[in-house]
Amino acid sequence: MAKSKQYDNHLGILGWLGGGRWGVERYLYIIHRVAGLGILTFFMLHIFESSIRILGPESWNAAMETLKTPVFKFGEFLVFVGFAFHALNGIRLILIEWGLAVGKAEEPVYPYRSSLNTQRPLMVIMMVLAAILMAAGGYNIFLLG
Repeated sequence: MAKSKQYDNHLGILGWLGGGRWGVERYLYIIHRVAGLGILTFFMLHIFESSIRILGPESWNAAMETLKTPVFKFGEFLVFVGFAFHALNGIRLILIEWGLAVGKAEEPVYPYRSSLNTQRPLMVIMMVLAAILMAAGGYNIFLLG
């Protein structure tokens, strides 16, 4: 019977989070998916919350008072953060998919220059815009709201 090889797990549970040699784009991919699922969850909860209106004005008013608590304000901010990131990262992905942010064709030799010289600056620009939107949304939700 053949003996199976044993490999040491040097990263342990942190390896689940770190991913080893993943690049920034891989993390953006994961965050994009999580943000999309978060937005979907918000839409489902919003439909449920809106359906409370069927139960009458007392139930509706009680639900609206509950939604004014700080916990729900923070949740509203998280939804906005997810939306801002998902939207701007989606625009970045569309530009890459259309070939507008890929760079000119060249020999595919690692490190891939088109990724570093064209896609990486676009990523930085989009994430800076997302951070500005998130800050503006936080200002609106917490200080003006």
